[in-house]
Order: sequence, then C-alpha cells, then structure tokens
Amino acid sequence: MRVAPFIAGRYLFAKKSHNVINIISAISAIGMAVGTAALIIILSVYNGFDSLIKSMMSTVEPDLIITPASGKVFVPEGEVYDWIYDRPEVLSMCCVLEDNVFISYDGAQGLAKAKGVDWIYEEETPLRDHIFNGKFALHDGEVPQAAVGNTLANKMGINPRFLSPIEIYYPSRTRRISLSDPTSALGSVRVFPSGLFSVNEELDKELMIVPIETMRELLEYDDEVSGIEIRVAEGTEKRELKRLQQEISVRLGNEFQVKDRYMQNEVLYKMMMYEKMATYLILFFVIIIIAFNIFGSLTMLIIEKEDDIRTLRSMGAEKKLIRNIFVLEGWMISLTGLGAGLAVGVLTALVQQQFGIIKMPGHYLVQAYPVIISLSDVLLTAVCVAGVGYLIALLPVRSRQKNWE
Repeated sequence: MRVAPFIAGRYLFAKKSHNVINIISAISAIGMAVGTAALIIILSVYNGFDSLIKSMMSTVEPDLIITPASGKVFVPEGEVYDWIYDRPEVLSMCCVLEDNVFISYDGAQGLAKAKGVDWIYEEETPLRDHIFNGKFALHDGEVPQAAVGNTLANKMGINPRFLSPIEIYYPSRTRRISLSDPTSALGSVRVFPSGLFSVNEELDKELMIVPIETMRELLEYDDEVSGIEIRVAEGTEKRELKRLQQEISVRLGNEFQVKDRYMQNEVLYKMMMYEKMATYLILFFVIIIIAFNIFGSLTMLIIEKEDDIRTLRSMGAEKKLIRNIFVLEGWMISLTGLGAGLAVGVLTALVQQQFGIIKMPGHYLVQAYPVIISLSDVLLTAVCVAGVGYLIALLPVRSRQKNWE
C-alpha cells in the first residue's frame, strides 16, 4: 500500500477538529463539479448549434465549388471537368451563375442575390426539402420560375399563389448609358415565383434561385458560369474530400480556386470557433477562482496536522512524502468535484440529446436545444480541471513545507 495516497485519503474523509475545513472542502468540490458540468453542457450545446448550422448551410452550399481566381465568370472547358464527373465519389456537378440584382414585384422594389442554376441542380438540390409554400420548380414549360427566400419574399410581398411576375434588372454590359433615359441601359428578365424556402436568416433575406439560362440572358453571357458546384456521395470521408479538392486544384492550376465548405464560409466558422473558445475560457476562469477555496482549506488542514507532521518527521519521513500527502489530499478534492461534474454534465447532455427536455423559445426549425457530446471536449475539460486542481493544491504545500523540520 502506498503511504501518501492512503494517508491523504484518510485526511480527506476523516472528521476534522475545525468543522470549517470540511465545509470549505465540500464547497470546493461542489463548485468544481458545477463548473465542470457547466463546461460539458455548454460545449455540447455549441457543438449542437455548430452541427445544425453546417447542416443548414449544406442545403445551398456544395461540398466543393470551383471559381475563377480573378474575374467573375469563366467557361468550363477541358478534360478536367470530365475527369471530375467520372470520379466515383462525385455525386453531382452543376453550373451556377450568380450576381446581385435589382428586383421589382407588384410595386415593391429591393435588392437580391440571384443564383442561376442548371437542370442538374434543379433535379438534385436538397433545397426542395426546405420549401414551405408552393413547390421547387424553375420551369413551367417555357416559362422561367424562381424559388425565393422567405424573408425576402415577406419584404417584397412575393407569393407563389399570385400571378404577378418578378422583374429582375441588371446593368447592361453592351448598352451605353443615356442621360435622357438611364433605364435604357438596364437589362431585364421576368420570372414567376414558384415556391418559398427557409434555410437560415442570412440566406432567406437575399437569395433567389432562377434558371441559369435566364441569368445568362440578363447578364448577356453565352456559356459562362460563375462557379461549378460539386457534391460528393454521402459517407465520403473528410480526407477523401480533401484529396479530391487538392487534385482538382492541381489539375486546374492557379487560374482557379477550389473551395470546401469551410473556405466558402470562413468568417462564419471562425466566429463560431471563437465564440466557443471565449465561452470555454470564461467558465474555466470561474473554475480557477472556485479552486482557490482548496488553497484555503488545505492551508488550514496543514496547520491542524502539524503534530502529525512532526510525528512523521521523527519517524524518518522525508519532506517529499509529507508534501505528496497534502498535495494528493488537495487534489482529491478537485478530482472528486471533477468526477461528479463529468457524470452530471454528460448525463444531462445525453438526456437532452435523446428527449429534448429543454425547448427553444420562439419558432425555429428545431424545437429543443441541439446537443452533441464531443469526446475531445470531455477529455480537454478533464485534463484542464485536473491540472488546475493539482497546481492549486501544490501552492499551499510549497509555502508551508519550509516549516517541516
């Protein structure tokens, strides 16, 4: 039996002559447990929202997109596109042409981002699962139609049940501006709303999906596109997607950029990561403050056990052994709180994940707070809290050990 852990365990659970030591130790353990549980729960909620946002973004954003390194459009020609299409992991590849436009509907006017897509996108897009009014259809015979974001539609009064068309305007690249009639330099097309979709607030307030031939007519292009969107088969691993991205980039050269979903929304994903990191640091700082209670209780315990220390020293115990006893005793307080906090945090997160007990206020796509437990978050929390507990236990022991003669 190891002497230091045995004596430390006896000191931890034995009744002290000063009851305040027990109270402070209990408060320290409870505080560490509450802080640890809060870290696990909040980080799991962040993981849930992160997964939810990525899932919603995948509705309108491809796994990979090819765009020109300079300029706005390009013509997708060459064997490399045939090579991409023949890859077994590639599910679909479609052409898009998008730009900011001015729209008018039944007297209302505003700005929108018009995205022209080809028939492949129209057939296979997951966006059709987010249509809540009308249907996702970009053609009614020869008549072009449009799917419009919910917020934009509410702002403009757009309704698929009405017969009014959406007028889309864009400055002509070939016509000269006339001072007497500036509107003559604007190109225009007309589409009819077929359905309204809701993905997230950012997309809902600006996005409108139209046929690519309509966008080419408006922007006065023939075969040009602004991007090639690539979706891979479900279950494709991240390293395979990364390898495909690098291979396409090498084959296309420096004239093109090949972006994954992170690169397409780098600002958004960085902001989410920074928010999670900031929350973690704030809660961890609270745990550090709580841990200083251990400093007080351990200092009083050392003072109370001075007779035991002299007895151990007279029996030949070295300072290292005595130091290890009290460091372990203080560390056990934090480890007790850590173990309880991990159990409560993980259990609470699992219950919320399975049953969705805590509901989200308002009207959202999900009714309960999304929760995803990450093993890396649990391990990081356990290591950091245990490390803080050990360092805090070490401080009073080092300050008092000079008296152990």
